[in-house]
Amino acid sequence: MTRPLDFVRSIKAKLGLVIVGTVAVTTVVLAQGKAWGWGIELRVIVATALGLVAVQLLARGMTSPLREMAAAASAMARGEYSRRVRATSRDEVGELARAFNAMAAELAETDRMRRDLVANVSHELRTPIGALQALLENLADGIQPADPRALETALEQTRRLGRLVAQLLDLSRLEAGGLPLQVSEFAVRPLLEQAAREAALGERVVRLKVCVEPGDLRAHGDPERVHQVVANLLDNALRHSPPDGRVWLSAHTSRPGIATIEVADEGPGIPEEELQRVFERFHRAEAALSAGDGGTGLGLAIARWIVEAHGGAIRAEAREPRGCRMVVELPA
Repeated sequence: MTRPLDFVRSIKAKLGLVIVGTVAVTTVVLAQGKAWGWGIELRVIVATALGLVAVQLLARGMTSPLREMAAAASAMARGEYSRRVRATSRDEVGELARAFNAMAAELAETDRMRRDLVANVSHELRTPIGALQALLENLADGIQPADPRALETALEQTRRLGRLVAQLLDLSRLEAGGLPLQVSEFAVRPLLEQAAREAALGERVVRLKVCVEPGDLRAHGDPERVHQVVANLLDNALRHSPPDGRVWLSAHTSRPGIATIEVADEGPGIPEEELQRVFERFHRAEAALSAGDGGTGLGLAIARWIVEAHGGAIRAEAREPRGCRMVVELPA
């Protein structure tokens, strides 16, 4: 339904128009009633009635958004975030209605992310806990002997559970701003070489090469947290690389004041439409899901938070002919 004064850009102007319209209707009724020979009492009653009608017609829509917002706020308090307010006016109330709709959309998105987080955390926790429970039940019932292989399987599931809990704690602290950075200037080459040595201890047989130009390249940040970023990127690259594949870990000065760290692999790569989404919590590309690589989908989200906390940037790029390149830019 059209609101008569929606085109007016100021609530004050609307009130002025309502007053002017009411006075005009009253004056016309009084003058016309006198010409028709009406008594003063009848003219006052008719003028008052028509003035109230004029007020209702002209003021339609001035307060209805406020009533709609009150009803929508009550609905949101009950957990219904789909309610919206019709914001057709151009005045302050219309701006408030549009801001209210934006807030409602953000609350709906936050609620969706909360539900997804609970569902994803439950799923990720259930997988190692279920595997560990099944193994321990087999050991307790004597179905499977407690040999080193079984114990190693139990240990691996426990480690996976521990990594997930640690990543969730890190992500929670980062989002809350409760993970302080010990910022200093550090040499890039030793940090990358240490991360490469640790990554090489894994089970995947992948050729890993480190290249830093210039050799004395230095960056500004928290070395421990930057190491965590590089370790996460290397873990992803090694996990997605084919047997006997190659992974390149390099660093250089891309432009003045910026140190760039890159991790490139020969894996299946990331579809173009998912290059931005890979940094979302619990998001995993279709290739990773089909391969069942065991990742939690938190490593890249944590890496993004750490890099952005340093004032840097991180992005994923496609690599030709196949593979993926993760690029981290930090203050040099």
